[in-house]
Amino acid sequence: MIMKLDSPIAFLGTDAPIKSLMFYEEVLGLKLLEDGPFALVFQVGTIPLRIQKVEQWNPVQGTAFGWNVDDIYRTIDELTPKGVEMERYPHFEQDEHGVWQTPDGARVAWFKDPIGNLLSLTQS
Repeated sequence: MIMKLDSPIAFLGTDAPIKSLMFYEEVLGLKLLEDGPFALVFQVGTIPLRIQKVEQWNPVQGTAFGWNVDDIYRTIDELTPKGVEMERYPHFEQDEHGVWQTPDGARVAWFKDPIGNLLSLTQS
């Protein structure tokens, strides 16, 4: 019998839990479910995002977590006044907002949390 794997949990890490708490709760507006000794847990849609509290965190290369959004430009306009800056990459043609259009027409932008985890926004 094959297991049913349909309730994902997302994981990130932080060595600065207070900064992460403020960013994910206040800047991104996620609902905090738990601030425990081992992790911050936020509700993201229907899944929990566990940000593990560790002594030293080295962010992974590449995008660690992302969101599908209805309007990428409106989302960027809401995040920018809160201090969020879109990342720029020389190998992508990005517009003035930092948005890259994929060959299939999706729009993608990236930004980092205070710890350096690379996050993304995608409008399909």
